[in-house]
Amino acid sequence: MKFCDRCYMIDCDCEYNNNPVRSEWSWVSDDSDTNKSEQIDVNADRNPFLISGAKVADGHCRMLVLSVGMNTSWGKMMSSITGDNNEQTPLQSRLNKLTSSIGKVGLAVAFLVLLVMLIRYFTGNTEDENGKREYNGKGTSVNEILDSVTGIFSAAVTIVVVAIPEGLPLAVTLTLAYSMKRMMSDQAMVRKLSACETMGSATVICTDKTGTLTMNQMTVTKFWLGLEYIEQHASNVIALQVLELLHEAVGLNTTGTIFKHASRLVPEYSGSPTEKAILSWAVEELEMDMEKLKQCSTVLHVETFNSKQKRSGVSIRRNNDNTIHVHWKGAAEMVLAMCSKYYISNGCKEIIDSDSRKQLENIIEGMAASSLRCIAFAHKKVFEGTETLAEEGLTLLGIVGLKDPCRPGSRKAIETCRFAGVEVKMITGDNLFTAKAIATECGILESGQEVCEDEVVEGVQFRNFTDEERMQKVDRIRVMARSSPFDKLLMVKCLKQKGHVVAVTGDGTNDAPALKEADIGLSMGIQGTEVAKQSSDIVILDDDIATISTVLMWGRCVYNNIQKFIQFQLTVNVAALVINFIAAVTSGGVPLTAVQLLWVNLIMDTLGALALALATEGPTKELLNKPPVGRVEPLITNIMWRNLLAQAIFQITVLLTFQFRGEAILNVNERVKDTIIYNTFVLCQVFNEFNSRKLEKRNIFKGIHKNRLFIGIIGITIILQIVMVEFLNKFADTERLNGVQWGICIGIAALSWPIGWVMKLIRVPDKPFLSYIRR
Repeated sequence: MKFCDRCYMIDCDCEYNNNPVRSEWSWVSDDSDTNKSEQIDVNADRNPFLISGAKVADGHCRMLVLSVGMNTSWGKMMSSITGDNNEQTPLQSRLNKLTSSIGKVGLAVAFLVLLVMLIRYFTGNTEDENGKREYNGKGTSVNEILDSVTGIFSAAVTIVVVAIPEGLPLAVTLTLAYSMKRMMSDQAMVRKLSACETMGSATVICTDKTGTLTMNQMTVTKFWLGLEYIEQHASNVIALQVLELLHEAVGLNTTGTIFKHASRLVPEYSGSPTEKAILSWAVEELEMDMEKLKQCSTVLHVETFNSKQKRSGVSIRRNNDNTIHVHWKGAAEMVLAMCSKYYISNGCKEIIDSDSRKQLENIIEGMAASSLRCIAFAHKKVFEGTETLAEEGLTLLGIVGLKDPCRPGSRKAIETCRFAGVEVKMITGDNLFTAKAIATECGILESGQEVCEDEVVEGVQFRNFTDEERMQKVDRIRVMARSSPFDKLLMVKCLKQKGHVVAVTGDGTNDAPALKEADIGLSMGIQGTEVAKQSSDIVILDDDIATISTVLMWGRCVYNNIQKFIQFQLTVNVAALVINFIAAVTSGGVPLTAVQLLWVNLIMDTLGALALALATEGPTKELLNKPPVGRVEPLITNIMWRNLLAQAIFQITVLLTFQFRGEAILNVNERVKDTIIYNTFVLCQVFNEFNSRKLEKRNIFKGIHKNRLFIGIIGITIILQIVMVEFLNKFADTERLNGVQWGICIGIAALSWPIGWVMKLIRVPDKPFLSYIRR
């Protein structure tokens, strides 16, 4: 293309730059659009469009700009991944519902307390410290009325403050942040904090193949010369002329390079994994000398790899005899279709008839079924002056099978996910045979069993299904072969519509929309592009699916830790609300004052959040024994209801007994009784923190000697409570307690442990309790 320095146009037809304009030209699509370099022919009739970001390969023309910026195809894809859809994670949705429900209950209780206490006050049913009636009609001054009403109102407001778990966001944030830091050591870099817990709810993982399930280290394991299988030392059994053609086919029709270090015996190969594998095989097995090959030949024309035709070609001139030779390399089935003959080891050619073609096709299918990538080489000698590369009447040089071995831990990782109730689906661009073989080797498909028709599909089939068919079949699909990035995105959308929590792995720019759409996007740290990483929530630093199963365990650990704090917090809230409500309705006073309730709220929310969020153990395999919670399972399980109601009922029973009969039972005055109620209530929460360490297990002390942070926080809480009771009497409205009274408080609080142990013996139904109420 030429730039006119007069009219500032490209290839203009003005008088200063009167250049002929070609109507046919070609461009190479950018890697960011299709994740592959692909040359596409353009002409005014069939394909007149140039995609943003493309690079012109040859030819020149004038172009009309139709769209720029976010209106281009690249811009639209970027807008789909940069826009924030404000979609809540499953946990955020559950927490919003929980806090909303608690807030409504707290407001209702506070309003009732306010109403009852106001009625009791203005009807003369309340007494002051001296036993006199507080309200005496006109005999009570306005200041006295205002002071009493303010006290009643502050008690009601305190109930609202206690009812709402302010420490819940703190506990959740601390848990996620602490887990995010520890996940780095397990090769998982968390970019979005909420992804830590969302992964624990995942029900489906859509993974790609190359680099995740496999090592992405291709090696040539099989070589067929026509119908002959060459096991090893190919250079010793192949005719010299065929060997020379194979050298040209590999060494000159490649995008890879070979570099020999002066200090090293083994050369260094660069390029794609496939190119490196073929070059390495040619050097080691065929004794190819790249430097000598380049000196003996001149490359005339190159046809770059086309992902639609899946082949690349080159025409060369041999310097010794000036003959022109064309070489093609690509997908075996594509190259075979261009051939009419094949070479045998002695250098002779055989015609490919129907029988031999069938045998060659069976060889290709057999290698693909063994999870090998099949690459074929073809050759033709052409006449001088031939402008285009010959595509017919070629002679098949050979077929190689490349193996990308599965990662050693991939099968075990998939078994772990399956055991945890998480379905793994493989989405790949490879052909159907290779996809089935890899899926079977990794354990996605069962070996030795016939694969159902609905379990393995191609991308074109999936996208051509009707909406109803896709929704019916998407759960049964385990492998999708020959898929495009938009097929992957379509599957993610269908799975989410079915109610699944979907995790997606991807490494290319074209995977970005699916990574963004998924509930958890997992990009690859080694093979992944920057756009993929920016669109993901978690970066897998070692590209290994075994790390994904570790992230799954971490997600469940985080979710479990949040449930522990919620159970502990709700026990405090329920007990405080019920005690104050019953006492206010029956006696007109509350045993726990505003300062005491706020103190309980402070130490339980802050220190409790620290104890149960930071001082938690790492993930264990026991977390995978249960199915994932998905989207619809309640945040508060039946087990949590059992534990918290048992402790709350115990605390309510004891403390209300003290409220109404405490002076007689304990032989103390009212202020000491109220202090004992307050002190016992706080110590009950301290002992219940131990119960909350294990939601189901009866041994709540297992591993506690290793958890110094938890023990330290418990110690700080007890010290602060002693200071509150013994030294801040005026501030906290408390009285000092003697040793016997402290012993009574500790003894009653310690009953939380045996009660918790006994309650864990009781089995609960799987169906959520609240589902019976909603009926």
